Amino acid sequence: MKYVLVIGDGMADDPVEALGGRTPLEAASKPFIDGLAAAGTLGRVRTCPAGTQPGSDVAILSIFGCDPRTCYTGRGPLEAADQGIALRPGDAAFRCNMITLSPPGPFRERLILSHSAGSIHGADSMELIRWLFEHPSFRPLAEAARVEIHPSPSFRHIAVCRDAAIQGGEFIPPHDHLGEPVGRHLPRGCRTAEQLGELMEKAAALLPDAPVNRRRAAEGKSVCSGIWFWAEGTAVELPDFRSRWGHGGGVVSAVPLCRGIARLMGLEAPVLDGVNGEWDTDYEAKVRAALEILCREDFAVLHLEGPDEATHNGQLREKVQAIQWLSSRVVEPVCRTMEERGEEYRMLILSDHKTLTSTRGHDGGPVPYILYDSRRDRRGSGLAYTEAAAAGCPLMEEGTGLLPALFGL
Repeated sequence: MKYVLVIGDGMADDPVEALGGRTPLEAASKPFIDGLAAAGTLGRVRTCPAGTQPGSDVAILSIFGCDPRTCYTGRGPLEAADQGIALRPGDAAFRCNMITLSPPGPFRERLILSHSAGSIHGADSMELIRWLFEHPSFRPLAEAARVEIHPSPSFRHIAVCRDAAIQGGEFIPPHDHLGEPVGRHLPRGCRTAEQLGELMEKAAALLPDAPVNRRRAAEGKSVCSGIWFWAEGTAVELPDFRSRWGHGGGVVSAVPLCRGIARLMGLEAPVLDGVNGEWDTDYEAKVRAALEILCREDFAVLHLEGPDEATHNGQLREKVQAIQWLSSRVVEPVCRTMEERGEEYRMLILSDHKTLTSTRGHDGGPVPYILYDSRRDRRGSGLAYTEAAAAGCPLMEEGTGLLPALFGL
């Protein structure tokens, strides 16, 4: 028996006026996963426990069977684990986003236009962050704040603050406040937060002169005009996956968060060329990697970030397209291959959380899920995979119940 978990990050939503009052899941043409929903079990699950901030960190920990109310120390350490960064006692890890701000003016009055600098990635992003942290006007400030940067080939860099005191600090995610003034959401509440806020203001003054930005502006590309520290946290330990569940495998994702959780739990987490975490990622490369894992092990996770990033970027058409491709270019070829191999399998498909077109931010409400077993009679729910169809189905109150359901425990 093989077990497959497919996460369409942020694909669940509320009705959208531009789609005639439908959600993206309702508007998307996805006959294959609708067929799995009809033949299998359709339900709802609350992946973000009450009192937690809705997001992929909390939701995916829950999906992996880890209660975030007891094991979550922050998103930064989970992403740091993907790079093999060791945190010492007293250290704190942060996400350092490359962002785009509105045209120059008083720093606190500028608006957050993009949480990802237009999804900057690759050599441009790495060169920019290195240029900034090596700049003679920036480097002394970073050293005084004991901040080290660990570049990543995306807009998601990792910063480690040695001997940090983050108690009482508030570090707000930029993607939840697009179009709003910087000053309302700067880090605050502790000395470390104040120092990081000073670094953010200095970065906004320096980055327009970076050679990479001048070239990108000349080419008509998005420009990175700032950085944003958030997702603070201290060292974390997670249970070994094989010891806990009796299954081994891997996680295929472009997102450091998911790979970091996988590594902390002893799962494989391949880094793939051409996989960018956007709606136009290399879906086929992800499928190949997952199927290779399933040749060696019995559990594989396919995480697709595209729907979430499209929503944050205000790209409704692209969100719908990403959902359609999740069905036709991910779920369908995996199922077809399993059938060709003569493998029996169980598959769980869900959105980790809602990402709302109306706000371009996350929401912690229940999300629909599909649980499909290839061995069973094809008489199942008879319903499509949508929020409305699942509304009348049973609600699983804790996301930690998903893996036991998938493994048939």
